[in-house]
Amino acid sequence: MKRLDRRIIMDRFFKYLVIVISLIALMPLFYIITSILVHGGSTVLKAGISFLYEPPPSPLSTNVGGIGPSLLGTILLMTITIIIGLPLAFFTAVLAVEYPNSIIAKFVGILTRSFIEIPTILIGVLVYTIMVLPMGRFSAIAGAIALALVSLPYMYTHIENALASIPWIYREAAYGLGLTKPKALFHIFMGIARRGIVAGILIGLAKASGETAPLLFTIGGSRHSYFQGLDKPIDAIPLLIYEFAQTPYNIYHEVAWGAALILLLIYLGVFATLRLLVKKVEL
Repeated sequence: MKRLDRRIIMDRFFKYLVIVISLIALMPLFYIITSILVHGGSTVLKAGISFLYEPPPSPLSTNVGGIGPSLLGTILLMTITIIIGLPLAFFTAVLAVEYPNSIIAKFVGILTRSFIEIPTILIGVLVYTIMVLPMGRFSAIAGAIALALVSLPYMYTHIENALASIPWIYREAAYGLGLTKPKALFHIFMGIARRGIVAGILIGLAKASGETAPLLFTIGGSRHSYFQGLDKPIDAIPLLIYEFAQTPYNIYHEVAWGAALILLLIYLGVFATLRLLVKKVEL
């Protein structure tokens, strides 16, 4: 009985120890979120709804202004990034799963995963060299391509794992019915692996939309004018936060806090929407 009591005590001790350590590990995250909510919320309440569509203020202004061009630029960059990056990640993952012994599949898989190890600022320099310099100006499409390269390995890894985790019995059943690989992929396999695919999209999107380094060399930071074309400069919230946080002007610090809150809400909104739309698949 004493030995049993000791086991129960040790079990509860380690359970509560894990809970305490987890809370300690999460404290920095809670602190960051709380700071953004407090300071950013104060800015947004002060500016009102106009914070979402007005341009930033001048350095000596008493009016908070807004992040309209930066918000629109972020939404456009996220959209174009998914349009460019998702097909590349998806078909690369399909190539790796369906034709694993192919030399091309192995090479592309290694090349894609290697992008995780490359600093994102180097990706920005690469796109600057091959796109911005030849075009002679910064542009939205250059920024989207840089972000697509940043998000590519994350989307590829999750989509590949999702497709590879499908039990072989389902593949045999699909091929036994006479389905070709493309039909089996789009009609059966994607439905089974959709949670992993959406998780890859979400993680890649979150990684790309919070990046600043690639945007320093690609989009130009045109935050006082709205979208004028894919071949024209554009702004994004991460770039605005990075530049405004380094200035000595208090009004710019307020705008940066408000922009951080909007970016956080975008993350939470995308995550919540995808979680609601994609249900769990029981195998």
